Parts: sequence; structure tokens; C-alpha cells
Amino acid sequence: MRAAALLLLLPFLLVGCGGAGDDSLTVFAAASLTEAFPALDGDARYTFGGSDQLAAQIRAGAPADVFASASPKYPAELFAAGLAGRPRVFATNRLVVIVRRGYSGELSSLADRGVKLVLASEGVPVGDYAREALAKLGLSKALANVVSREHDVKAVVAKVALAEADAAIVYATDVKPVADKVRVLDVPDEAQPRIECAVTVVRKSKAAEAFVAHLLSPAGQAVLKQAGFGPP
Repeated sequence: MRAAALLLLLPFLLVGCGGAGDDSLTVFAAASLTEAFPALDGDARYTFGGSDQLAAQIRAGAPADVFASASPKYPAELFAAGLAGRPRVFATNRLVVIVRRGYSGELSSLADRGVKLVLASEGVPVGDYAREALAKLGLSKALANVVSREHDVKAVVAKVALAEADAAIVYATDVKPVADKVRVLDVPDEAQPRIECAVTVVRKSKAAEAFVAHLLSPAGQAVLKQAGFGPP
């Protein structure tokens, strides 16, 4: 168990170590927030990744001050375990399908034989949302075409942007950085899951509370809107 805990903490220890006097705010945030959060607060120290992995690191003792997840599930679990404050929904999102340049198929083609589909792993919010959308579309058999299951949404996007796969299901907010490398297929409203991003304070402090307050403020919401997120 000790070895497992050290493995969970390893990514943070490698990229998040500061000096003994480092008192900067540490924010663990879903990979889908990679572009938005630094624009919201450029002084905080960020660790981005799959919400499930970040929550596991917090449970193992990683020193996060704030946790922003692509799903309310993980903040709610931390709150129930007494490891974080009450979660607050701060934004919503939508799913889209991205396909590599030169791929001519439409949404229904995801289930065609030979299509290389990439999803996030089970437990990663975007992966769970994607499986829900496929079921609503009547395309669950497309799961047989999954050639890679990635640890966060940025890794999913990269597979298609690099033409290592034909298609992937990702958040609409993750398209802009690769817009010149992919084509976007809309997922109809009736197949959209309810995607809510939730934030919680892990280590209570004035800085952590101020970050969350700014996130929920009109100014913070304007930053999120600019990045493509919907209102809570």
C-alpha cells in the first residue's frame, strides 16, 4: 500500500516540488482546463491531468490547495471522505467528435469496421461521458473499434491531431489548439450527457477561497466563456 501511494504521488513530486519556503497556491485541475486556468490566475501553480488520477493523488496525500474536476463525482467523493470542502459547480461543457484530416466519415461511421477510435479510459470523466453518448446514439458497437484508452483528454486529442487514430470523442473546449489538424463532428443535443465541472477547496486558506471566489465571479466566468465553457 505504501508503494502504491508513492506511485500516485510520483507525478506531483517530479513536477510540483518547490523550495521549502514556497507558499504559492497549488491547483490540481482537469486537463480540459489547461488553457483556461492560467488565464484565470497566472500566479497559481498548476498540475493538470485526468480528474480520477488527481483525486487519487489527493487521497494519497498530495498537497493540493484546490481541486477542479471535469466531473462532480470526484470532488463529491473527497468531500464525503472529509478530505475536501463542499464542491461547487463552476462550468459546463459539451462533447464533440474530432476526426483526422482526410477522414471522410460522419458520426455513424464510428462503428464501421476498421475505424480507429480513441477514448479516455474508464473513470476519466471524458471517457465515461463518451461511452454514455455512444449509448444514446445507438453506437455502442463502436467500442469494438477503440484502439487506445488514454489517461486524459489532451492525450486523446493528440492521437487524432497526429493522425495516429481516425476519430476521438473529446470536449468542445479542447478543439481550438488543434483546429488546423482535425475536423469536428457535432454530437446532437439528445446524445449529450450533462457535463459539469466542479471545484473544491482541499486545504483551506484565504488564497484557496479567493481562487474559488474568482472562478465563480463574473470576471472568472468571462474567462471560462472565452475558453468555450458554458455557465454552471
